[in-house]
Amino acid sequence: MIRINLLPHRVAKRRQRRQQFYALAGAMVLLGALIGFGVHMVYQGQIDDQEARNAFLKEEIGRLDRDIAEIRRLREQIEAMLARKQVIESLQGTRSETVHLFNELAQRLPDGVYLKSARQSGRQVRVVGLAQSNARVSHFMRNVEASAFLEQPKLIEAKAVMQDSRRLSEFTLDIAIRPPVEAEPDAGTDAAKTAAKGVQK
Repeated sequence: MIRINLLPHRVAKRRQRRQQFYALAGAMVLLGALIGFGVHMVYQGQIDDQEARNAFLKEEIGRLDRDIAEIRRLREQIEAMLARKQVIESLQGTRSETVHLFNELAQRLPDGVYLKSARQSGRQVRVVGLAQSNARVSHFMRNVEASAFLEQPKLIEAKAVMQDSRRLSEFTLDIAIRPPVEAEPDAGTDAAKTAAKGVQK
Protein backbone atom coordinates (compact mmCIF):
# COMPACT_ATOMS: atom_id res chain seq x y z
CA MET A 1 0.00 0.00 0.00
CA ILE A 2 1.34 3.38 -1.08
CA ARG A 3 1.28 6.21 1.44
CA ILE A 4 1.49 9.83 0.33
CA ASN A 5 2.47 12.54 2.82
CA LEU A 6 0.36 15.64 1.98
CA LEU A 7 1.66 17.73 4.91
CA PRO A 8 4.37 19.63 2.98
CA HIS A 9 1.85 20.45 0.25
CA ARG A 10 -0.65 21.77 2.77
CA VAL A 11 1.98 23.85 4.51
CA ALA A 12 3.05 25.34 1.17
CA LYS A 13 -0.56 26.03 0.28
CA ARG A 14 -1.17 27.67 3.63
CA ARG A 15 1.94 29.79 3.25
CA GLN A 16 0.84 30.84 -0.23
CA ARG A 17 -2.61 31.86 1.04
CA ARG A 18 -1.03 33.79 3.90
CA GLN A 19 1.21 35.67 1.45
CA GLN A 20 -1.78 36.42 -0.76
CA PHE A 21 -3.69 37.71 2.26
CA TYR A 22 -0.81 39.95 3.31
CA ALA A 23 -0.41 41.20 -0.24
CA LEU A 24 -4.15 41.88 -0.53
CA ALA A 25 -4.20 43.58 2.89
CA GLY A 26 -1.24 45.72 1.90
CA ALA A 27 -2.91 46.65 -1.37
CA MET A 28 -6.13 47.55 0.47
CA VAL A 29 -4.19 49.69 2.94
CA LEU A 30 -2.34 51.39 0.10
CA LEU A 31 -5.59 51.91 -1.80
CA GLY A 32 -7.26 53.33 1.31
CA ALA A 33 -4.31 55.67 1.84
CA LEU A 34 -4.50 56.82 -1.77
CA ILE A 35 -8.24 57.37 -1.52
CA GLY A 36 -7.80 59.27 1.77
CA PHE A 37 -5.04 61.38 0.25
CA GLY A 38 -7.16 62.10 -2.80
CA VAL A 39 -10.16 63.12 -0.68
CA HIS A 40 -7.90 65.27 1.47
CA MET A 41 -6.47 67.00 -1.61
CA VAL A 42 -9.96 67.63 -2.98
CA TYR A 43 -11.17 69.12 0.30
CA GLN A 44 -7.96 71.11 0.69
CA GLY A 45 -8.41 72.50 -2.82
CA GLN A 46 -11.99 73.51 -2.01
CA ILE A 47 -10.84 75.11 1.25
CA ASP A 48 -8.09 77.02 -0.57
CA ASP A 49 -10.58 78.20 -3.20
CA GLN A 50 -13.01 79.33 -0.50
CA GLU A 51 -10.26 81.13 1.39
CA ALA A 52 -9.21 82.85 -1.84
CA ARG A 53 -12.83 83.91 -2.45
CA ASN A 54 -13.10 85.12 1.14
CA ALA A 55 -9.91 87.15 0.76
CA PHE A 56 -11.22 88.63 -2.51
CA LEU A 57 -14.55 89.50 -0.87
CA LYS A 58 -12.77 91.11 2.09
CA GLU A 59 -10.65 93.18 -0.28
CA GLU A 60 -13.71 94.23 -2.27
CA ILE A 61 -15.62 95.08 0.92
CA GLY A 62 -12.70 97.19 2.10
CA ARG A 63 -12.58 98.98 -1.24
CA LEU A 64 -16.35 99.59 -1.13
CA ASP A 65 -16.04 100.91 2.45
CA ARG A 66 -13.38 103.35 1.27
CA ASP A 67 -15.57 104.38 -1.68
CA ILE A 68 -18.56 104.86 0.64
CA ALA A 69 -16.45 106.99 3.00
CA GLU A 70 -15.26 109.07 0.04
CA ILE A 71 -18.82 109.47 -1.24
CA ARG A 72 -19.96 110.51 2.24
CA ARG A 73 -17.15 113.06 2.45
CA LEU A 74 -17.99 114.44 -1.00
CA ARG A 75 -21.67 114.60 -0.07
CA GLU A 76 -20.84 116.56 3.08
CA GLN A 77 -18.69 118.93 1.01
CA ILE A 78 -21.53 119.37 -1.50
CA GLU A 79 -24.03 120.04 1.28
CA ALA A 80 -21.66 122.58 2.85
CA MET A 81 -21.16 124.27 -0.53
CA LEU A 82 -24.92 124.36 -1.15
CA ALA A 83 -25.46 125.86 2.31
CA ARG A 84 -22.84 128.54 1.57
CA LYS A 85 -24.45 129.15 -1.82
CA GLN A 86 -27.86 129.61 -0.19
CA VAL A 87 -26.37 132.02 2.34
CA ILE A 88 -24.69 134.01 -0.44
CA GLU A 89 -27.89 134.08 -2.49
CA SER A 90 -29.85 135.14 0.58
CA LEU A 91 -27.37 137.93 1.29
CA GLN A 92 -27.47 139.08 -2.32
CA GLY A 93 -31.25 139.04 -2.27
CA THR A 94 -31.54 140.94 1.01
CA ARG A 95 -28.84 143.46 0.06
CA SER A 96 -31.06 145.23 -2.44
CA GLU A 97 -34.05 144.69 -0.13
CA THR A 98 -32.24 146.48 2.70
CA VAL A 99 -31.45 149.44 0.45
CA HIS A 100 -35.07 149.52 -0.68
CA LEU A 101 -36.21 149.31 2.96
CA PHE A 102 -34.20 152.33 4.10
CA ASN A 103 -35.20 154.27 1.02
CA GLU A 104 -38.86 153.49 1.67
CA LEU A 105 -38.61 154.43 5.36
CA ALA A 106 -36.96 157.72 4.46
CA GLN A 107 -39.69 158.52 1.95
CA ARG A 108 -42.50 157.65 4.39
CA LEU A 109 -41.15 159.72 7.29
CA PRO A 110 -43.24 162.85 7.84
CA ASP A 111 -41.74 166.09 9.12
CA GLY A 112 -41.03 166.03 12.82
CA VAL A 113 -40.30 162.27 12.96
CA TYR A 114 -36.76 160.89 13.30
CA LEU A 115 -35.61 157.28 13.46
CA LYS A 116 -33.01 156.21 16.00
CA SER A 117 -32.62 152.56 14.97
CA ALA A 118 -34.03 149.91 12.65
CA ARG A 119 -33.55 146.18 13.11
CA GLN A 120 -34.71 143.58 10.59
CA SER A 121 -35.58 139.98 11.50
CA GLY A 122 -36.83 138.02 8.50
CA ARG A 123 -39.78 139.90 7.03
CA GLN A 124 -40.25 142.05 10.15
CA VAL A 125 -38.58 145.38 10.92
CA ARG A 126 -38.60 147.06 14.33
CA VAL A 127 -37.94 150.79 14.27
CA VAL A 128 -37.35 153.10 17.22
CA GLY A 129 -37.70 156.81 16.71
CA LEU A 130 -38.61 160.21 18.08
CA ALA A 131 -41.58 162.34 17.08
CA GLN A 132 -42.70 165.79 18.03
CA SER A 133 -46.14 164.40 18.87
CA ASN A 134 -48.18 161.22 18.82
CA ALA A 135 -50.12 162.61 15.87
CA ARG A 136 -46.96 162.56 13.78
CA VAL A 137 -46.42 158.91 14.76
CA SER A 138 -49.94 158.15 13.50
CA HIS A 139 -49.14 160.03 10.29
CA PHE A 140 -46.02 157.90 9.85
CA MET A 141 -48.06 154.70 10.36
CA ARG A 142 -50.59 155.81 7.71
CA ASN A 143 -47.73 156.49 5.28
CA VAL A 144 -46.39 152.98 5.92
CA GLU A 145 -49.82 151.46 5.23
CA ALA A 146 -49.93 153.29 1.90
CA SER A 147 -46.54 151.84 0.88
CA ALA A 148 -46.27 149.12 -1.78
CA PHE A 149 -43.22 147.69 0.00
CA LEU A 150 -44.21 147.92 3.67
CA GLU A 151 -47.36 146.89 5.51
CA GLN A 152 -49.00 146.21 8.88
CA PRO A 153 -47.42 148.89 11.09
CA LYS A 154 -47.97 148.00 14.73
CA LEU A 155 -47.23 150.39 17.57
CA ILE A 156 -45.40 148.55 20.35
CA GLU A 157 -44.67 151.43 22.71
CA ALA A 158 -44.93 155.19 22.85
CA LYS A 159 -43.65 157.24 25.78
CA ALA A 160 -42.82 160.85 26.50
CA VAL A 161 -39.13 161.75 26.85
CA MET A 162 -37.20 164.96 27.35
CA GLN A 163 -34.45 165.77 24.88
CA ASP A 164 -32.66 169.15 24.67
CA SER A 165 -35.34 170.62 26.96
CA ARG A 166 -38.03 169.52 24.54
CA ARG A 167 -40.81 167.08 25.20
CA LEU A 168 -40.82 164.38 22.52
CA SER A 169 -42.60 161.10 21.97
CA GLU A 170 -40.32 158.04 21.69
CA PHE A 171 -42.01 155.21 19.84
CA THR A 172 -41.28 151.61 18.93
CA LEU A 173 -42.95 150.33 15.79
CA ASP A 174 -43.06 146.90 14.12
CA ILE A 175 -43.40 146.95 10.33
CA ALA A 176 -43.80 144.00 7.96
CA ILE A 177 -42.13 143.80 4.57
CA ARG A 178 -44.48 142.69 1.82
CA PRO A 179 -43.53 139.42 0.11
CA PRO A 180 -42.07 139.89 -3.40
CA VAL A 181 -45.15 138.34 -5.02
CA GLU A 182 -47.22 141.14 -3.53
CA ALA A 183 -44.76 143.96 -4.08
CA GLU A 184 -43.89 143.13 -7.72
CA PRO A 185 -47.38 143.71 -9.25
CA ASP A 186 -47.47 147.20 -7.72
CA ALA A 187 -44.05 147.96 -9.12
CA GLY A 188 -45.11 146.61 -12.51
CA THR A 189 -48.28 148.69 -12.38
CA ASP A 190 -46.30 151.84 -11.57
CA ALA A 191 -43.91 151.08 -14.41
CA ALA A 192 -46.82 150.51 -16.79
CA LYS A 193 -48.45 153.80 -15.73
CA THR A 194 -45.18 155.65 -16.27
CA ALA A 195 -44.76 154.08 -19.71
CA ALA A 196 -48.36 154.96 -20.59
CA LYS A 197 -47.83 158.58 -19.57
CA GLY A 198 -44.71 158.70 -21.69
CA VAL A 199 -46.64 157.40 -24.72
CA GLN A 200 -49.44 159.92 -24.20
CA LYS A 201 -46.93 162.75 -24.08
